[in-house]
Amino acid sequence: MSNAPGIMISAPCSGTGKTTVMLGLLRALAEDGMRVQPFKSGPDYIDPAFHLAAAGRASFNLDTWAMGEGLLNAIAAQAEGAQICVAEGSMGLYDGVATRGQSGFGTSAETALRMGWPVVLVVDVSGQAQSAAAAALGFRMYNPDLPFAGVILNRVASPRHERLTAMGMEKAGLKVLGALPRRGDLTLPERHLGLIQAVEHPDLEAAIAGYATFLREHVDLGAIKAAARGRPAGQGGALPPPPAQRIALAQDAAFSFTYPHLVEGWRAAGAEVLPFSPLADEAPDPSADLVWLPGGYPELHAGRLATADNFRSGLRRHAETRPVHGECGGYMALGAALIDADGQRHAMAGLLGLVTSYEKRKFHLGYRQADLLAHLPGQRPGARLRGHEYHYSTILEQPDAPLARVADADGNPVPETGSHRGTVSGTFFHLITGEET
Repeated sequence: MSNAPGIMISAPCSGTGKTTVMLGLLRALAEDGMRVQPFKSGPDYIDPAFHLAAAGRASFNLDTWAMGEGLLNAIAAQAEGAQICVAEGSMGLYDGVATRGQSGFGTSAETALRMGWPVVLVVDVSGQAQSAAAAALGFRMYNPDLPFAGVILNRVASPRHERLTAMGMEKAGLKVLGALPRRGDLTLPERHLGLIQAVEHPDLEAAIAGYATFLREHVDLGAIKAAARGRPAGQGGALPPPPAQRIALAQDAAFSFTYPHLVEGWRAAGAEVLPFSPLADEAPDPSADLVWLPGGYPELHAGRLATADNFRSGLRRHAETRPVHGECGGYMALGAALIDADGQRHAMAGLLGLVTSYEKRKFHLGYRQADLLAHLPGQRPGARLRGHEYHYSTILEQPDAPLARVADADGNPVPETGSHRGTVSGTFFHLITGEET
């Protein structure tokens, strides 16, 4: 049995337009009647929601640094029934970390090589013509074993510019799969963590439909379909098990960053996921065994959260006897206070003593490996976890006991250790996987 045939949409660097290509391609293939399975290479937790909207099928992360072979196999198996897989890379094609993780360094090239998916390189040709081929050829030859489908030229200024750039690619032996004219209206809205969330886009359906039309006009979809390949599928492995039987999961514009493979694993094992909205002042289901607050953008909604009395009282009642866990934004919401970018202090749930500030911004980004010092729902003390951290908040106070010893991908200590008090715990990193069996 082989992995479903697929392609990897990647680029020399961030900001080249690969997300626009990804979304347009997903929708165009789906409109052609194909069953399309999207994936995201790396730890991004915003893009999969856009992929779902474009393809009508849940997208999953494949991460060679954080995930071992078993979990990668289990996630790849989510493509069962699909006719083609389309994966979106992170950063540049070969960008990863310095220290090897579970099965690699976390690059999009590793994901493509492991799955047997040829790379479609989206090249921003602004300010160059034939010279773009030299750079693209370098990406092709950096790892000669990497399957390579060809290039899509992006931000082409004119027919003459396209002709000259395509001549260079032909000389380098690189197949041109499409040429996209420069259009400023195709940029997705962004904020400090990158793209805005899919749920916040003012008219996401119209935007994706526009991308699909644009791709149809300027990309050879037949050539892309023909380029799709896969390699023999790995055997064994399972998605992460649920941390409880009935899980109240916060889900709204303030709390939306949960890795899809985790929730899919919970459901596949028979757990009940009970969504609720803190922004709508909904309390978690009183019958839940666990309340889980994901990350998101609580700093943009801190005033509403501070006055969501039903949510906060329900959370406190639950914490009297049963566990509550928060990740990043969810962790901040469990704390004593959150100070927004304007310096205004908002009272949070007060289940932990954590006080965070967006007025004093500090960038935190990278993989995390954590050795648990205390219990975390679904994980025992002493377990080694793998996750990813991405936020701009600064800790002003963290009086509670540390939850874990945390390090970056290279083993350097990280001061954001998470904390716990009674039944309540939280981390700044988003959990990707615990110890795999």
